[in-house]
Amino acid sequence: MKKEKTIFWIATIIIFIFEGVIPALTSRSEMSIQGITSLGYPVYFVTLLTVFKVMGAIALVVPVVPRRIKEWAYAGFGFDFIFAFLSLWIVTGFNATLLIPLVALAILAVSYKYYNRLNQSN
Repeated sequence: MKKEKTIFWIATIIIFIFEGVIPALTSRSEMSIQGITSLGYPVYFVTLLTVFKVMGAIALVVPVVPRRIKEWAYAGFGFDFIFAFLSLWIVTGFNATLLIPLVALAILAVSYKYYNRLNQSN
């Protein structure tokens, strides 16, 4: 049980940092705005994406958040990573940057798997 909790929290904290903390701190930077607009998205999408990422990240790490909300947060991040992969692929072609959303999706899958394991044992 301790091993499962450790794996869950490591994966979840990685998602929290990369999808909650970093976007909250860098969303108004020129590099962030350029990254989103270069994929063809409007500037206001940066704010929307940041708000939903921060809310989802908080939902994943706060223990008292209802299970259904956590499930939606996992689904939202899954969609985010899949669409990031597709956007990058369509705009930039097949290159090494495509690994970033795939690695994030794999970490999210580990977090989700161990979240469910921990909830089944309770």
